[in-house]
Amino acid sequence: MIDKILLEKLKSTFGEAFWFIKTNKVRTFLTALGIIFGVASVITMLAIGNGAEKEILAQLELVGVNNIVITPIPDEEDEDANESDEDASKTESKRFSKGLDILDAISAQKNIPSIKLVSPEIILNTYVINNGRQNSVKLIGISPAFFESSNISLENGKSFSDYQIKNALPVCIIGKKVEKKLFTGESALGKQIKVKDVWLKVIGVIEEKLISDKAQENLGIRDLNEDVYIPINTFLVRYKDRKIISDKIGARNRNQNGPKKRIPRGNYHQIDKLTVQVSNSNELKATAEVLSKMLKRRHNDVLDFEIEIPIQLLKQQQKTKQIFNIVLIIIAGISLLIGGIGIMNIMLASVLERTKEIGIIRAIGATEEDVILQFLSESVLISVGGGIIGILLGVIGAYVIEIVSGIETVLSINSIMISFFIAVAVGLIFGIFPAKAAANKKPIQALRSE
Repeated sequence: MIDKILLEKLKSTFGEAFWFIKTNKVRTFLTALGIIFGVASVITMLAIGNGAEKEILAQLELVGVNNIVITPIPDEEDEDANESDEDASKTESKRFSKGLDILDAISAQKNIPSIKLVSPEIILNTYVINNGRQNSVKLIGISPAFFESSNISLENGKSFSDYQIKNALPVCIIGKKVEKKLFTGESALGKQIKVKDVWLKVIGVIEEKLISDKAQENLGIRDLNEDVYIPINTFLVRYKDRKIISDKIGARNRNQNGPKKRIPRGNYHQIDKLTVQVSNSNELKATAEVLSKMLKRRHNDVLDFEIEIPIQLLKQQQKTKQIFNIVLIIIAGISLLIGGIGIMNIMLASVLERTKEIGIIRAIGATEEDVILQFLSESVLISVGGGIIGILLGVIGAYVIEIVSGIETVLSINSIMISFFIAVAVGLIFGIFPAKAAANKKPIQALRSE
């Protein structure tokens, strides 16, 4: 019985509040603007933050959680080129390095216990021909560990066998985009493609990975879907081995008679990338330091390589984005605060305008609680309406930002619900003071003030 009376009371109170808001549409809308923009801002900022988090996690999957990436530095003309012939000869002798090669990968795997696997890569920009169609591709010489270190799965076919690797057979695994370009509407498995001047048999197709342009730019990641992969031995035997060429040039230069002038060797490294995966992420930094010392010693104290830990770069990027998102959410929170202050000011003005009405309802038996409930219901309805409009604007804003700027946004039910409940809470909190001010007016004082 008591619950039924309370329900009728609430229904009547909110009905009167809705009638009052309806008769003051313009003022109500202006009052709710702060709530509208505050809620819209919170939803949009959280959508941007969720999008950034999703992008970072996707990039993390691409580079590998526990990976260390080593890239060679080609030998180019530098300030030493102007030194005397005698000094140049001494410098060349002292600084000669064999470059980053497969033996470095084997040594790292053998001598550093924290390393789980190593994955050397050789990269060649070339072209592929099939049925008279020519397309540019990257030919990648890889070891069996490549697919595991790069989190790549095969969609069709199988990986290289030990026999194919050992005997440098002309087999390949291609990216999904290569298959679509060369074999439109049909499977590439078992087919032959001509990469540069070598015919290769397709034994597998990798699962397509979505790699954004931003990820390629920030992390130096290739579009793996456009590559052709062959065993690294096949690459060295059937295409090019820079180590043999470099050794021949170096021997010829050292055997020259007369003054020796330093000539840049260009890219003398046998491999173009070495990915090292450690067993535990806590060992990343220590392993990178040991790797650096080992490689420098093997390269005759020449620092002709760079070592990067992608996960650390991503964590720094993630931290920067989180700080940025916190700042934006604080700004959006300030909008909600201003919206709440706006509700309180309008409700206080409404109390002054309706002093006579308050006096009459108090005179006919309304209690202080009834007056408080009446004014609180009005402020809550304003904030609820503002919250609903703000949600619509926030959802639309998130989609517009994604379309216009290309920034990925991810909307979530949790962020929408949190924003809505905050809006309701703002209306409730900032409506308490005006409601109490109205309730404190005594019937006779209220009527006399008119």
